[in-house]
Parts: sequence; C-alpha cells; structure tokens
Amino acid sequence: MSYGLVWFKRDFRLADHGALAAAARHGPVLCVAIVEPSLWAQPDAARQHYAFMLESARELHAALRRLGGRLHLMVGEAVAVLDRLHAAAPFAALYSHEETGNGASYARDRAVAAWCRARGVRWHEVPQFGVVRRLADRDRWQAAWEAQVAAPQALLPAGLSFAMLPAALQPADAAAGPTDCVAEGAIVAVRAPEAIVLGLDPFQPPRRQQGGRRAALDALASFLDARSGQYRGGISSPLKAPTACSRLSPYLAWGCLSLRELVQATRARIAELPEGDRRRAGLSAFVSRLYWHCHFIQKLESEPALEFRNLHRGYDGLREAEWNPAHFAALVAGRSGWPLVDACVAMLRETGWINFRMRAMLVSVAAYPLWLHWCEVGLWLARAFLDYEPGIHWSQMQMQSGTTGINTTRVYNPIKQARDHDPQGVFVRRWLPALRRLPDEWLFEPWRMPPSLQARYGVRVGEDIAEPLVDLETATRLAKARVHALRARPEVHAAKAAIVERHGSRKRPEGRRGRGRGDAGPAAIQLDLGF
Repeated sequence: MSYGLVWFKRDFRLADHGALAAAARHGPVLCVAIVEPSLWAQPDAARQHYAFMLESARELHAALRRLGGRLHLMVGEAVAVLDRLHAAAPFAALYSHEETGNGASYARDRAVAAWCRARGVRWHEVPQFGVVRRLADRDRWQAAWEAQVAAPQALLPAGLSFAMLPAALQPADAAAGPTDCVAEGAIVAVRAPEAIVLGLDPFQPPRRQQGGRRAALDALASFLDARSGQYRGGISSPLKAPTACSRLSPYLAWGCLSLRELVQATRARIAELPEGDRRRAGLSAFVSRLYWHCHFIQKLESEPALEFRNLHRGYDGLREAEWNPAHFAALVAGRSGWPLVDACVAMLRETGWINFRMRAMLVSVAAYPLWLHWCEVGLWLARAFLDYEPGIHWSQMQMQSGTTGINTTRVYNPIKQARDHDPQGVFVRRWLPALRRLPDEWLFEPWRMPPSLQARYGVRVGEDIAEPLVDLETATRLAKARVHALRARPEVHAAKAAIVERHGSRKRPEGRRGRGRGDAGPAAIQLDLGF
C-alpha cells in the first residue's frame, strides 16, 4: 500500500501541522522522528534540548495514538533511516516542515534532498515560520511574513489513516540494535538512547521548563489571560521577567506551538480586550517580537555562513587572535566578579532561561571588557538556553559583538544594569548566597569593600566572591575604541550598504518603518526567544 512518510523534526504537534495535513490528503501516513547522533554530537547541543525533545515527542505519540496512529522515533542518520524505510516499504513522497537550523542540519537536509532525487522521492517541505527560502528581495519579506501568519491553519482531514511500520524494522525485543527504534512507550519497550550515549553532558538545569504541547498551551493561556499585562515594563527586569515574559520561546523553537496559531491567538485576544487594558499593549508588543523572531531567522536562511564567520568580513581578525581562556572559564563559572553577571549565569545554570536584556548584557560583557570572540561564547550560550534557535542566536551574537557592520554598538555596563533593574539587590542576593549579608551600598561593587568590612560581613573578596577580571571602565573604553576605529575605515564602511540590502529590516508590524537603518529598535536587542 502506498503511503506518505511524514518526518517530524522541530514540530512536535498536530495542530496547524502543514506537512502532516498535506500528506494526509493523499492517503495513509507513516509518522517518524529521527534521533540523529551526528546532530546531537554538535557543540551547540545539550542534554536539556534532548530531554525537552523526548518529552514533546512522547506527548505527540500519545496524541497520535488517540487517532489510531503512532510516532515512530527512529535512531540513526537521516539518510540511512530513510533508506531502510524505503527499502522495506517504498514511499513516493516525503513530507516535512522547512527548517532553518544549524550548519549540521543544513548539511543533513542537502544530503536528504540528494537521496530523494536519487530514489525518485518527492520531498514536500512546508514553511513553518515566516521565513522565505531562496529570498531574492528583502523588500518582499514583510508581506510574505504577514501572508504566512494570516493564512488559515492547516487542518487534518476527517478519517486520517495511518500506515504500519514495516515489519522488518520492528524489533522483536529490547535487545534490538541501536538503529532500529524509538522512545520508551512509542512502538516497543525500547528506550531512546541515553543522553550520555549521544555524547551529551549529563548536566541539565534542574528547574527548566518541561516539553510538550500541554505545557505550551498552559503557558499561552496564562500569558494571554493575565501575564501579558506586565509584559511592557516587565520583560527587562530580571526579577519580573520570569512571569512577565510569555515563556513560550522553547515551545516555538521545538514546534509544540506553530507561529501562525500563536500570532492568530494573540491578535484574537487583542481584539477582545477593551481600550486601555494593559494586556492590549503587552500583546501588541509581543506580536512585534514574533515578527522580529522570523526577521532574524531569515538572516541565517539567506546566509548560513553567519553561524561560523563574521557577517561583515571587514571585522575578520578583530578578536580571533586574542582569545583569553581564563576570562572565558571565569565567565562560564559565574566568577566574572560583577555580581549581576554572575547571578545571571547562576540562574541560567538552574533554569535554562534568562530574559533578553540579561542575555544581551552577558554577550556585551563577553565581547567588550573581556574581549572574547562571539563563536565560543555563542556555543556555550546555545547549550545553556533551552530555547536556542540558531537563526536568532547567531544573528544576535554577532549584533551584540559589533561584527554585523550595520548595527549601533550596544555596550551594557553590568553595574549600571544592576542599579537600574535590581536596585534593591533582590535578584543578585537570590542567586548569589555569598552576597546576601552585604548592605546595598557594597552589593554591586563588593571588591571595593575595605578588609575590615569584609571581615564584618563574613565575605572574602577573591575567595567567597570573585574580583572583576579587568577594570570595567578601562577595558570597555579600549574595546569600543578598537571596534569604532575599524568601523571608520573606508573599505569597512563601504561594505555596509550591501549587508543592509541583503539583511536589513524594512517594515515592522503596526506600520513602523526602518529601511536602511539596520535593525534598530528595542525588539532587536533580544537574544534567542527570551521574550
């Protein structure tokens, strides 16, 4: 019997699943997800990502079971798995959503496309975000985004039918080989590979968000109904942001929610709320950030190399030869010496999430006073962020580091940020127990305390708490001078126009225009989806 193979990648849902709906219109479907060892071996992959994915896959499997189907979570490289499936029971069409992922997933998709051509299999890739493949003109992008999010959601046909996994691929017992089958509770009692077997670090944040559509819908409902009232004004504060922000970012990154259903649900809620309701303003700002979400992913879609090299090649050599491993190790360990920075690292390690302003501050501190190249810092943060989305992540890493050539230099002073956003020191004291006894006047610059006061408060600078790695004012001034001197060179300035033409913003929701100005605006300073 002919069937369509539906490949779930980062789209663990049934609602508004364009690939599944398209396949189901043509006959029985076989639903698979693939644990690809080569992708999980990449330096941007983390155990928390894998655990979140499995939680989402198991919940999707349960939803498919209620419809009479199942999710077959295969283990192996994508081409090898597809080849085995095709050999056991040939299929003429492969369905999936388009993915704009890291370099490894891009290479994988190219290999899959070549395999499909060689086997005569037609691969139907359905857009999932407002990202345009092979975009020729950035001026057309905004209209394409609006058309994508405004289109009717994909509906599954009545009487959805499922194909059976070929008998040759069903393991007889738990001793089946590692390329045969899935996740616990899916098709047989064979466990998915343990994270450590895939080379993933055993650590994951103990208080991270849980995967799956039910948790996504709960977060969406609470945001639309109540929490959005604190969105404007709350998302910059490390204290307020955990509840003021939508907290939907990992569910969008892993496809537990579709972008379209998220935009449509938000706009519908805005229409229901009376004028003057704080939630209206918050939800309108949220829609703007969903637009920026796709704007940044489009950059990686149009220029995949920005994951690995400076977007503006005139900045090559700026930091590469001056890598300081001691500075990097101290930053990752939460021992930079600047309390707000170290508190953010502590929260990130515990929860897998911090808000966008604190993300921007971390990268700014790494790039300017610590003079660290964005690549290694970016890999650390990719693993640390549960909501890691490559397109946004690498665009923002470069923007915050000053290597795009089209953005204003953004440098965040961690002492000023602490005074502005944590004036009573509640956040710092929460995440840095060693500082809890310090009075406010010493909290954000504890290294300035005389030894007598250190003894009084039971704190030893350099031991219980770190001293700053560099003099903040001096190091920042020198870093900015180096970046600005390079930016002022005629050949570097001349190359800016081409980057604006290819990647610069054009038009934003609510009629805000920005052609030719790079990516100006408050939404552009977020990293990943920490909104």
